[in-house]
Amino acid sequence: MKRLVLFAALLVCPVLAHADAVTDWNLKADELAIAGKLGPVDTWQVLATTSVAASDAVSAISGQTPFIAKLEKTPDASPEAAIAAATAGVLLVMIPSQKDAIEQAYNTMIAKLPENGRDSGVKLGAAAAQIVIEAHKLDNEPVEDYRPVTAPGKYVPTVVPVQYTTSQRKCWVLDRVDQFRPVPPPELTSDVWVRDYNEIKAVGAKLKSTRTPQQTEIANFWATTNAIIYLPIAHAAANKDIASNARYMAVLSMTVDDALSAVFDAKYTYDFWRPFTAIRNGDMDGNDKTERDASWLPLIDTPMHPEYPCAHCIVSGTIGGIIKAVAGNDIKLSTTSPTAPGVTHSWNTVDDFMQEVRLGRIYDGVHYRNSTEVGNAMGQKIGQLAANKYLKQ
Repeated sequence: MKRLVLFAALLVCPVLAHADAVTDWNLKADELAIAGKLGPVDTWQVLATTSVAASDAVSAISGQTPFIAKLEKTPDASPEAAIAAATAGVLLVMIPSQKDAIEQAYNTMIAKLPENGRDSGVKLGAAAAQIVIEAHKLDNEPVEDYRPVTAPGKYVPTVVPVQYTTSQRKCWVLDRVDQFRPVPPPELTSDVWVRDYNEIKAVGAKLKSTRTPQQTEIANFWATTNAIIYLPIAHAAANKDIASNARYMAVLSMTVDDALSAVFDAKYTYDFWRPFTAIRNGDMDGNDKTERDASWLPLIDTPMHPEYPCAHCIVSGTIGGIIKAVAGNDIKLSTTSPTAPGVTHSWNTVDDFMQEVRLGRIYDGVHYRNSTEVGNAMGQKIGQLAANKYLKQ
């Protein structure tokens, strides 16, 4: 009954087919997540769920193997209508505050599609949305249960760390969230720790930094946490037919969502201190080569979660690993950033893109070099696993 109700509701809202419905709806979903004030991790969950539903709906048309929703084969249905209905159906559940904007986007798209195959495509998309939502238990998210570390009567800052329960979410691609958990961060007596501490103290500082103007631009560019910065990069390899593109973006989005769960599992397992904490307590680490700076500040505000490993770097590594698997390392990539208006960054290889993300988080003053390298390597392993499993058939 729920599927019929959703189908009927979607048909009431006749939508806007561009050259590629897959990438158009990815961007629209991210735009709606921003409007709904979703954080980056929740945004990637939206992108994963919408992309899987869209891909499964199109699979009933193309004959590809679906991920979750096994629907009746309907080869004459419109794939653009199926993608629109699947995406809108998921968005209405996951971002209900944006109901009017979702329906307006859907109406605009459907209105511009030919009638032939449109209704059957909408039916496939609506059904796929419901099945994927039910299968991934979107209404059964873990309860945030962070317990502040303190002693009886002792004040501590009353802030809940970000994404404390993310690692408890159901995986899409990974067998378990700790499948690629890295080794612990470096010992505070190690040469790596001395190198990373003194590097970020100098180059990542808000005041009296050794950053060059170019490094500061890179820092500001990657200060954003929003998924929108990564979508143009991901879309660079979405250059096949609509069914293949739908599958590719489903795999990429699912895998990034899992990678974020994996990185927060590692973060809260190791609970490693941020540069802000370490540098202001440089006399407590038992290492004479790390001098304390009592007033040190990073260039950007420190994210409210543990340092190790770098989350930006696992996202870029995951996307990079998938792109390299399907298109190779030598591919032109470019994107813009909401934290660096008017600036476009471009790269000729995937490796160059991933390196800039790593450097950006060092220049921002929030991640040590080792953490960026470990996060990136972790992401590439996860991306390669997903590509081998789903994109090399």
